[in-house]
Amino acid sequence: MAHADDAQAAKQALRVRGLAARRQQQNREALGREICRKLAELPEYQAAATVMFYVNMPQEVDTRHFLPIARQQGKRVAIPYCCEGRIEIYRWESMEELEKSKFGVLEPKPELCRQRGRAIEPGEIDLVVVPGVAFDPRGGRLGHGKGYYDGLLKQMRRGTPFVALAFESQMVPGIPMLPHDVAMHKVITERTIYVR
Repeated sequence: MAHADDAQAAKQALRVRGLAARRQQQNREALGREICRKLAELPEYQAAATVMFYVNMPQEVDTRHFLPIARQQGKRVAIPYCCEGRIEIYRWESMEELEKSKFGVLEPKPELCRQRGRAIEPGEIDLVVVPGVAFDPRGGRLGHGKGYYDGLLKQMRRGTPFVALAFESQMVPGIPMLPHDVAMHKVITERTIYVR
């Protein structure tokens, strides 16, 4: 148990560092556009019919500007939202469909979630765009510590690419990975693309 405790303590220290790096990041909007441009050039993205994006919170790499672009490119855009302690997936069409949840995250309006044809199953996703607090060059990911994304990623089809978007300032040499943690296949920053 000591090993897991040590890993959790190290993760918490890295989480503090990653959150500070995001907060202090300059030129977030311009860098976010560059990062999304690199995402759009990935063969995995170009081949994907259904792409799950996160809707960014303040200080995360901005995806909001890119969602309409993805739809114009013919993608079926999926976004996650929290429902009774688990993550569900919703077929997104416009920013007007979203409102702030109690956690301050933009999510689909509850009445829309119940509409026929809006739910998407994890097995339908061809590529997942993932947020995070810190990453390492081998695809290690550190989120906010709740485990929602790790749980959702484990439900995806085997071989589904997981691509994280981050600022270079969020990169750290190594993140302790525990058995429940899910690694990214690629991490895109404004500087480079890290491949696991």
